[in-house]
Amino acid sequence: MDIVYLSNLRIETIIGIYDWERKTKQTISLDLEMATDVAKAAMSDDINDACDYKAVAKRLIDFVGNSEFFLIETLAEQVSQIILQEFKISWLRLRVDKLDAVRGAQGVGVIIERSQS
Repeated sequence: MDIVYLSNLRIETIIGIYDWERKTKQTISLDLEMATDVAKAAMSDDINDACDYKAVAKRLIDFVGNSEFFLIETLAEQVSQIILQEFKISWLRLRVDKLDAVRGAQGVGVIIERSQS
């Protein structure tokens, strides 16, 4: 299994349960590890045979930036389904980090793993 990853993709979004969180965008950070076979892309040197991480990033920036979830768990699940359904990914590990959400902590969040059924 080969891994393509995106690290510390920062996106401003509405996330949280408190009144102030429903009005003020906060920064979240996404770390993704996506399983794919890179052999074909390595042989062809063609982006059409690869997991296009720029396309993944653009899709997530658009989706997350326009979302308004209460829970990071919901955001994580929705992001994982987008990756699995729209890109050539068989498995992923996703870390969603809500930065500066708790005093004294750099961030809080969830890590989930999902695969194609």
